[in-house]
Amino acid sequence: MTAATGVGSMPGEDAAAYAEATRLVLGELPDFPHLPELPGRGPTANMIGRTLAIVADLGADLQPAGWRLTDAAGADQRRARSLLAQDLDAVEELTQDYSGRFKIAVTGPWTLAATVERPRGDRVLADHGARRELAQALSEGIKDHVADVRRRLPNADIVVQVDEPSLPAVMAGQIPTASGFSRHRSVDAAKASPALEWVFSAVREAGATSVAHCCAAGVPISLLTGAGSEGISVDLSVLEPSTYDDLADLIDKGRPVFLGMVPSTEPSEATLTDKVLTEKLLRFLDMLGLDPESAGEHLVITPACGLAGASASWTRRALQLSRQVAANLTP
Repeated sequence: MTAATGVGSMPGEDAAAYAEATRLVLGELPDFPHLPELPGRGPTANMIGRTLAIVADLGADLQPAGWRLTDAAGADQRRARSLLAQDLDAVEELTQDYSGRFKIAVTGPWTLAATVERPRGDRVLADHGARRELAQALSEGIKDHVADVRRRLPNADIVVQVDEPSLPAVMAGQIPTASGFSRHRSVDAAKASPALEWVFSAVREAGATSVAHCCAAGVPISLLTGAGSEGISVDLSVLEPSTYDDLADLIDKGRPVFLGMVPSTEPSEATLTDKVLTEKLLRFLDMLGLDPESAGEHLVITPACGLAGASASWTRRALQLSRQVAANLTP
């Protein structure tokens, strides 16, 4: 059967909002819930802060320009770890005896390298040794993180979403330097693959399933799957036709494909319904030459991207629509 889940981020700015977001996810996505992220609480709770909370043996702290690696964990990194632990406590309390797929998310090595600064400034992306060290620390941290989640949800099948929204820009040489006057050198597929391989291998060694998520245009599907990702998560509204064959091939092989179908913020058209979205999905599958019944077994319907910028009402509606579209595709 076709499933539905969320991407990760949700609106909210405090612990009460986190508990409410968790209840919402569990209520609207009972067959495939995910660990909510509330970046509205600040940089210690966004995708970068969350991931720096789990990296092994690397310190980090917040600077005016953002996160920077340090010799030892700073107060902000400790705060990020504390927030993550509190969030997992809340999820554990609300998911007693849950069995089924449960998704957590980490920032991928290239988006992390394109965002975090080295101790002496500029992005980790500029230093081959630093980005290797960061990717390896992330890989080790993922193993511990999955083990912690499994301890709290012992009957769950853990899915790790590896977020790489910046990977296309890294490969195209579009990441600006600290000065803003130039761009970091592009990273080709051969050089990008090893860091991804370490991360996906760590997920596999931890006994979890990996899904690479990229809601940017030009997602390098063949690179991500070739590096070991078991599945792919994309935003259907920006997906380039050049990637269609790779996506169809994955579905044909029975690999999990997450399709972002529902807008992340409330659309102006009041006529957006699950029927409209289902028809759009059926047209897409027909264009790929895929049978909806057989393809649907491997599809997961999601919002287009995170819901942090959505209103509370649209957040609920987006999750409902995702679940309804999935149900419509299930025989």
